[in-house]
Order: sequence, then C-alpha cells, then structure tokens
Amino acid sequence: MKKTKKSTKTSMVLYIKKNWQLYLLMLLPMIFIFVFKYGSYFGLSIAFKDYKIARGFSESKWVGFDVFRKIFKHRDFVESVKNTLMINLLDLLLSFPMPIILALILNEIKSKWFKKVTQTLLYLPHFLSWVIIGALAYQLFSVSDGMINNIISHAGGSPIPFLQDDTWWLISYLLIGVWQSMGWGTIIYLAAITGVNPELYEAARVDGAGRWKQCIHVTLPCIRSTIVILLIMNLGKVMQGSFERIYALSNAKATKYTTMIPVLVYRWGIEGGKFSEATALGLFQSAIGLILVLAADFISKRLGEEGLI
Repeated sequence: MKKTKKSTKTSMVLYIKKNWQLYLLMLLPMIFIFVFKYGSYFGLSIAFKDYKIARGFSESKWVGFDVFRKIFKHRDFVESVKNTLMINLLDLLLSFPMPIILALILNEIKSKWFKKVTQTLLYLPHFLSWVIIGALAYQLFSVSDGMINNIISHAGGSPIPFLQDDTWWLISYLLIGVWQSMGWGTIIYLAAITGVNPELYEAARVDGAGRWKQCIHVTLPCIRSTIVILLIMNLGKVMQGSFERIYALSNAKATKYTTMIPVLVYRWGIEGGKFSEATALGLFQSAIGLILVLAADFISKRLGEEGLI
C-alpha cells in the first residue's frame, strides 16, 4: 500500500512538471473563484446583523433573524416573489423545449453547410450583452419609430406598445429571452444526439419507423439524461431571474412585472443602502433555489434518471 501511494505521488509530481503551463493558466481563474465565490461567504453574516458601513462587520449589532422577519413583512416582498415565480416559470415553459425542438430539426437536416450556418446564427445571441439586446429591442419595438411598428403602420395596422404596456412587455420579455438562450441549449442537445448509436436508427427503420417516430422513440429517449440534467439546472433558477435582462428591458411605463427579487435586492442594497435587507433577501433567494435543485434531483433519481448529486 505504501509503495502504491508513493508511486501515485511521484506520477502526480511528474504530471504537474510536464503540464505546468496548463496549471499556471488555471491559477488565475482559480484565484478569482476563491476570492469572489468563496471569500464572499463571510459577507453573508450581514443578513443577521444591523449592518452599518461605518461600524463594519465586527461592530455591527447582531440581530439574528429580525432582518428576515422585516423583509417578509415588507409590502414589496410578496409582489417580488410572485413576479419572480410567475415570470421564471413562464420563461422555463417557453425556453426549455425550444432548444430540444431545434436540435431535433437540425439533426434531420442533411446539408452540412446549412446546418453549420444555422447553428452559428442561433448561437450568436448568447454572446450579446443584455445592454445591447435591450437597446436593439427599443430600436425595433418602439411605438413611435420602431422598425416593427413602422411595418405594422404601413400595413394599415395600429402600433403595438411592445415595451410600454405591461402585458405586451411580459410577452416581449419572454420571447426575447427565448431568442437569446435557445442557441446555447441547441448546441448541447446536438452534442448529445451525436452520441446516439446509429444502429438504433437502423433497427427502427427496419421496424418501419419513419423519421418522426425515430425522433420520438430513439432520439429523445437516448438524450433523456441530458434533458433531465438541464431541467434540474433550470429549476434552480426559478427563484433567481436575470437582473441584467430585467433592467435592460424595463421602463417607467411598464412596471407591473418588473419588481422581481434581483431588482429588489438592487434597490434595497445599491440604491437604498439597506445592506442587511438586501443580503437577507439574496440569501433567501439562494436557499429556495438550492431546495428546488435538491428536490428536482431527488425526484429524478426516484424516477430512475441520473441526477446532479
């Protein structure tokens, strides 16, 4: 046993010496992760204190769960939770199946160049900042001079307040989110589909299955584990939402659905200086997200699927 451990350590040292450039490149992102991901855990104590910047962490009074009781009674708390759950569930309902559908369609296309061009065009929005997407949205959907409303007006219709009316804002928010995110998921599902054994398709064709039935009875069952894992990861985001996405698309006219938990954290913490309340709300949000991930992972395992944990 001792020889085995010694030989393992020797091989590890040799491997590190051989690939020291790779470890050096990995050092900077690892430092970033530890400083900004794990080092910030100490700041969670603010949620249990009457935190004042002038007093600092150590001098601020410890109040236990009083801050949580305070935010739970706040008039904006219930509205923010309701909006966060509703919008993110609708977002999940629309955004989650779209990459699967697109991946199945692209997998059936035989032209390689067309498939590559389509994949690239679908994937490009993923790299755009929400600030850019928000600016484009207002250029396209503006009531007075937006390109879409200009086309509608020239066709004899009335301009639609895509981003100025609460209901239309919600519809636009969801559809823009689908457009921005579907390319990333499509790439993942296409990668999973390439791992499907071709012999299964041949067996299905021998049994008389057409292309549609092959998708339903061969492709989807074979990528089911990928679908379940991505679903679990998306369920963990149901209580989160994207602050950048909300803030980039929000305006003074459509405010009914914009009060979500990330926005409330920003208003309380950055704008209002209520650091204890903002930290407590963020901690509550993360705790619920963790519970949802664990629950989804548990259910998937009970159903015989691979989980995350």
